[in-house]
Amino acid sequence: MKPHKTWEVLPHGDIEKLADNLYTVVGKLRMPFGETPRRMTIAKLADGRLVIFSAIALDEARMAKLEQIGRPAFLIVPSGIHRIDAKPWKDRYPDITVVAPEGAVARIGEVVAIDESIAEIDDPRVRVETIPGTAGGELAMIVQTETGKTLVVNDLIFNLPKMGGFAEIGLRVLGFGPGHPTMPRLVKRKLVKDEKAVQAQLHDWALAGFERILVAHGEPIETPRETLLELAAA
Repeated sequence: MKPHKTWEVLPHGDIEKLADNLYTVVGKLRMPFGETPRRMTIAKLADGRLVIFSAIALDEARMAKLEQIGRPAFLIVPSGIHRIDAKPWKDRYPDITVVAPEGAVARIGEVVAIDESIAEIDDPRVRVETIPGTAGGELAMIVQTETGKTLVVNDLIFNLPKMGGFAEIGLRVLGFGPGHPTMPRLVKRKLVKDEKAVQAQLHDWALAGFERILVAHGEPIETPRETLLELAAA
């Protein structure tokens, strides 16, 4: 999908509060196999600033709600694919710091000026890091909340819902599930450059005691340890 040049609102839901410092919004994209969910995650820092991971242009009522939560300060563009709303967000918040993975700087830089490839977030509860084995192509975020830790990933892991009909058949053929967490073959081919490094990272995450995993495309994963170990084995 072509990156938007202006603030273009596509279908999306409300802002959901997961914890005092963690929020999420799910939107929809029209794709060849039907509508595909996409997720924006919002982490609130101790000083009230917000980290926006994989931005979605929301309607004005939801943007007003977001600004009541805090001031957008960091715009995390987690990969070269998830740049659709990066420019409109930067235009709306000129002082926001744009963070993009080093391996995708050229592609993301085509649509928006990049400030950092390593997010300098001065908050012990929120960490943005490059996923090993992706040649610097994808970022992940870890958020500590009052109930535990949440892992936020982009395209490395999908968890699409069952759809039925030809859409589900097509997605199954392409390795996207749906109906269970997976690392689609098409995504692995483009994203994974070192399988052993990615496998090691999945193992490390499995042992980190995460409460949940938020994925860009699909439902939250509430069994992080089991899922990560299964994906690593695959």
